[in-house]
Amino acid sequence: MNRRESIKNIGLSAVTLSVGDTTTEANARKRILRIAHITDIHIRPEHDAPNRFRRCIDEIKKHKPDFFLNGGDTIYAADYQNITRERVDEQWRIWKDCRALLGEYELYSCLGNHDMWWAAPSPQHEMYGKEHVVQQLKMPKRYYSFDKKGWHFIVLDSNNKGGSLDDEQRAWLEADLAKLPLNTPVLVMSHYPLLAACTNLDGGGMHTDFKYIVNLFYQHKDKIKTCVSGHIHLVDRVVYNDVQYFCNGALSGFWWEEGDKNSAKKYYYLQTPPGYAIIDLYSDGSVVNTYHAHTF
Repeated sequence: MNRRESIKNIGLSAVTLSVGDTTTEANARKRILRIAHITDIHIRPEHDAPNRFRRCIDEIKKHKPDFFLNGGDTIYAADYQNITRERVDEQWRIWKDCRALLGEYELYSCLGNHDMWWAAPSPQHEMYGKEHVVQQLKMPKRYYSFDKKGWHFIVLDSNNKGGSLDDEQRAWLEADLAKLPLNTPVLVMSHYPLLAACTNLDGGGMHTDFKYIVNLFYQHKDKIKTCVSGHIHLVDRVVYNDVQYFCNGALSGFWWEEGDKNSAKKYYYLQTPPGYAIIDLYSDGSVVNTYHAHTF
């Protein structure tokens, strides 16, 4: 028997073993949900971004996700002091058209740091701050949770004191986790990474209250399975206390631009291409997060 035949037979044996074990395997690990995680869309009129977004969505739909998670920084930027109301309105109008491309797909969003218009004439202005973004993204509130097929999803607001949870949100999060039955699998989405390695390459950007978060999650280690985020435009995976923390790259890559001298390739931010993640959730609480680069 030559080497090729030997390898071929080994492969057949493995398949046979797998087939023989299917009942046990299926009971232990069945895919429950497939989710498309898009983040840092930074939609804008420049650089043909709306049409390029359309092509991204067409590609994502081929994976047949059950629903979408939007990790924040939906519009290019509203948070700078020189941003006018007209510019903010323009970006949200474009987003409304882009959202329509998702059709009947459900979209669950969180707030990004660039989404809020802090330069509004006053805090009482109808477009000032977080509430206006909550309305534009059709979120129930700035932080919330929901359930799908036995999995619990928590969406956080990272935009407090440079990337943290405020006291009100901490109390809510603790209560939300405490009321869940034991062994309920939980996915947490935030804009800022709750725990990451890539922040060391980008000069920061991780949650400043990560010690509080890690300690709280350890108290609920039977529940917390994975956390997904964006913000950094880079991709990494950190595993701590058996929780997988995925920082997924930006759909916009280098903000839809071609990049700079530090970009590994055109449209990359550092070594990360523009793209999206497909997240598969299983009945045993396991998670597979796959980042897909998108070629504009």
